[in-house]
Amino acid sequence: MELSFSPEEIAFRDEVRAFIRDNLPGDVQKRLIEGREIGKQDIVDWQRKLNAKGWAVPHWPRAWGGQDWSPVQEFILLDELQSAPAPSPLPFNVSMVGPVIATFGNDEQKRKFLPATANLDIWWCQGFSEPGAGSDLAGLKTTARREGDHYIINGQKTWTTLAQYADWIFVLARTDPGAEKKQQGISFILVDMKTPGITVRPIQLIDGGHEVNEVWFDEVKVPAENLVGEENKGWDYAKFLLGNERTGIARVGASKQRLRRIRELAAIERAGDAKLIDAPWFREKLADVEIDLKALEITQLRVLAEARKSGKHGRPDPKSSILKIKGSEIQQATTELLLDVVGPLAMPFQGSTDPDDDGNAMPIGPDDAAEAAPTYFNWRKISIYGGSNEIQRNIIAKAILGF
Repeated sequence: MELSFSPEEIAFRDEVRAFIRDNLPGDVQKRLIEGREIGKQDIVDWQRKLNAKGWAVPHWPRAWGGQDWSPVQEFILLDELQSAPAPSPLPFNVSMVGPVIATFGNDEQKRKFLPATANLDIWWCQGFSEPGAGSDLAGLKTTARREGDHYIINGQKTWTTLAQYADWIFVLARTDPGAEKKQQGISFILVDMKTPGITVRPIQLIDGGHEVNEVWFDEVKVPAENLVGEENKGWDYAKFLLGNERTGIARVGASKQRLRRIRELAAIERAGDAKLIDAPWFREKLADVEIDLKALEITQLRVLAEARKSGKHGRPDPKSSILKIKGSEIQQATTELLLDVVGPLAMPFQGSTDPDDDGNAMPIGPDDAAEAAPTYFNWRKISIYGGSNEIQRNIIAKAILGF
């Protein structure tokens, strides 16, 4: 099995690196390196640059902006974006709703939505999870009843990431409450967020940020033409979407970048009379994570090599569940290492007497050190989203081990 890159793939990697170097704004890259948030417009501007290059949606059909790339090329692009770091294309658009519309949507939906989705002229959010239906998504209770040429949607979605920015939302709703199995009777519907009856309420996270939301639907009237595919077949489309969502979820490149940052900071911080990077206990922890990351990268390359050999590009591989589990564990381990480096400097100081202070907590050390603790807490979610790690272990047991 060939796990090394071919000369053509190495040349492509160099092209990607040059494009990022020449086009990514330095202030955006700096904020990403330091673990800070970037703005909506930063994400939009970068995705439009990628789309103009033909790199925003390479896995889509060529008719709608895709490229005839191998899975290895797709891996290289994503890995380099994460390693730089640069913003990745908005996943709700490029990895979730876009492939669903391209595969199951009608011609009019493709013409209306796909170019705007690739160029981020439409910002999508995902209307799946509900207060009583997260990991057990098939238990959702949001309903869509047909009235003439419209659906009337009622219910609630939660943990809706970046809904405050969204123009449209793709919703799973129950269109046949009497279906024999709960996976049946669910439909996939596209909804304009400006439609009367939609309310978005922020959820403040433990890191103090506003990343997720509740979305309420109260008699929301949606044209029936916004139904994707067949009525009551939404569960099939959701499974297809989740398979695409897990593509690249190991985030090997992101962990590489975080470990580089940890090494840089550890070479500055002191542990007694020596640099932290030279402390045996720290070197042991760092080496453990680096070894796990190298093993994960090789595993991901093995999956790609098999896809390249078999030609099963685009078909979800159950081994992606292994990548998801270990990838999320490594990402969480890097946030713990970063806390080891910055220590108490990650704590904010409450009660500054600065006359210009606006009442917010002030950092007690370098500004980027103050981001370490919120990032650590925020990244606890990584083992849950994209299908919790417990669910991934069930998939491995059934699809790979045959239990």
